[in-house]
Amino acid sequence: MNTSHSYLYTLKRCIFLKRLLFKRLVVPRCYASNTCCPTSGLECYRDLQRYFKRRVRATCLNFSAVPNYSMVCGLHHVYFIDKNGIYRLDQRKANPLPEQVLDLDSFIEKDRSEQKTHAQWDIQRIRLSPQEKHLAVTLKKYHNEEQRCVIINLGHETLPSLVQPHIIHTLDKVFSFEWAADDVLYYTTLEGLRSSTVFCLNLTKNRKITSVFEEQRLDVFVEVALTRDQKLLTINCNSKSSSEVLVIDKDNPSGEPFLIQSRVPDLLYHIEHWKGSLIVLANTGPGQEYQVIQTSLSEPSVGSWLSLYFPPPGFSIKDMEVVGDFCVLTIRTPSCQIGLSVMPLKHPDALYFMKLPSWVSTFETKKAGVADKTNTLEFLISSPVHPPMRFCLLPEESLILGAEDNKSSTDQLNSFMTSRLKATSKDDTLVPITVFHAAHLKALGKVPLLVHVYGSYGRDPNMEFCPKKRLLLKLGWALAYCHIRGGGEHGLSWHRQACVEGKQKSVEDLVACLEHLFSSGVSSSSLTALTAFSAGAVPVGALCNLYPHLIKAVTLKAPFLDVLGTMEDSSLPLTIEDREEWGDPVENPSHKRIIANYCPLHNITPQMYPSMLLTAYNADSRVPLSGIVKYAEKLQKAIDSYLSLNPGSECEHKPNVVLNIQPGANHHGQEDFDLMVNEDALELAFLYAELGLDPRHSRKKKR
Repeated sequence: MNTSHSYLYTLKRCIFLKRLLFKRLVVPRCYASNTCCPTSGLECYRDLQRYFKRRVRATCLNFSAVPNYSMVCGLHHVYFIDKNGIYRLDQRKANPLPEQVLDLDSFIEKDRSEQKTHAQWDIQRIRLSPQEKHLAVTLKKYHNEEQRCVIINLGHETLPSLVQPHIIHTLDKVFSFEWAADDVLYYTTLEGLRSSTVFCLNLTKNRKITSVFEEQRLDVFVEVALTRDQKLLTINCNSKSSSEVLVIDKDNPSGEPFLIQSRVPDLLYHIEHWKGSLIVLANTGPGQEYQVIQTSLSEPSVGSWLSLYFPPPGFSIKDMEVVGDFCVLTIRTPSCQIGLSVMPLKHPDALYFMKLPSWVSTFETKKAGVADKTNTLEFLISSPVHPPMRFCLLPEESLILGAEDNKSSTDQLNSFMTSRLKATSKDDTLVPITVFHAAHLKALGKVPLLVHVYGSYGRDPNMEFCPKKRLLLKLGWALAYCHIRGGGEHGLSWHRQACVEGKQKSVEDLVACLEHLFSSGVSSSSLTALTAFSAGAVPVGALCNLYPHLIKAVTLKAPFLDVLGTMEDSSLPLTIEDREEWGDPVENPSHKRIIANYCPLHNITPQMYPSMLLTAYNADSRVPLSGIVKYAEKLQKAIDSYLSLNPGSECEHKPNVVLNIQPGANHHGQEDFDLMVNEDALELAFLYAELGLDPRHSRKKKR
């Protein structure tokens, strides 16, 4: 395909950074808690915040052209997202001009006329029908969880001048969607925070919508997806501990879905299709860990499952793709590194392992499109400080090829180092730590350290590329990621060990990680800050109650701090399904005692705490704002009480408790670029002020 340089730049732009240059400035409003002392308000960080706004903005713009997979390849056209909509290029022409397929400005104008207010729309997903007849696109308003799906007729192939691309139908509250045929779209809707019903839209039958499937259990989330070879459409019904998958054959798109395996307690499974059989990833291996299984479509239930592969001890399967005649597994090693296990499905015993660079923290595969090659796997690798790089796996040749645009990133890889450490927890469990740093590990004793943690729901901590994290390393910081139990870094058992009765293990792991970092010569407690998002605030808040001397400052976003109060209120959106994670304090007195022992809000005591920046969003439907406000007020009272009882402590640095409530935003935070920069700049200003650092001094020293 021949295109101009500007078109290539558009195709490679990162989704979250594509907003950078095109969203108009929205002035944020920030609030400090009324109970906090005057010096702990946001005004004392303003000068530093202005300084960091310039640094953060410049760093983000420097990485505004990192690669991504927002481009969709059709049979005749390439579709891509630009600042005001979706465009396409005709691959059959030598020098094609972009043709607009969807105009976002029309949605903005319509929204203004209907609601008298302006709202930004953002493109979420694109799905092209098999013969490129229709395009389905979901759009989301800023700070709104609900999505609108528009169906676009892409025009007449032989008479394009007569029929231009145009919207023919709109669906509200759509979450997941896939084409079963050119005129048949399956989709699920999101009501509140629950997706339970699958619908079918038939464009050839007067756009008739029928209900295909409805899940009755409140703790089950339903979504639709295509297998990678696009032969089967799957209806995936998952709770946190069990799965049920139904399948629709695309050769009979209007047929009834058939069940693969009925729901069994503690059985999790996911399916792919290969030459008339199913390749299943299921937690039926030793220790209830994931293994690869093969079964037939005619008899797909668990009684017919044949085991193909289970990873060696210490290794765990994170994901699975079926690429041609190969099963490609994303593997976590005992040190939390990512690698690939490639298994020829015709000869499973010939499996081989492919290493990835030691710094790799995230692995993202490209979703197979209607015109993509079926025998290759395109993927992106990145870390918090390494921007995404594109590669292609050719499993038949045991070969990984890098894209040409990786050269500029490769030149910068040697600027930063990655160290893998292991801390010994209270029960002798080894807990992995990943450290990113610019200086040698032995020279990190006097550098500031930002420690990241999550440890819930079996999920890994967010380790995607972040310009702000890269800026911190350039300013001389070290970044540590503690892979504590409760997360998914070491498989399903790593999560199970810190569920319900075992939640205290997450806190013990975090304490062990901090102590090991310090004893290894990485920073010190007076130069260390903790940061977490959402449920990651639980082990952080518990640690602050038990060992406040271990760290100097804390930054929490959308923090879950009132575990007991939330889990006792079944009227809240996620309480029922979250009881598998935290327990049921209403029906189980033992669970109530356990939660009460570690809940951050309910264990605050008069003492000197680390300084805290609590960023909350008043449209957050996942974490109640009331719990965050109560926490900030109770924490400030505890600090004031301690100082009044210990007047000699006034000579110490008084902790600041800052409650920064952002209006309008939901649980995922700001979506406007300028607001994101403001928020990041405030966080950096807070860290520098509370750790007693001067960024300008660091700059002079570097020079």
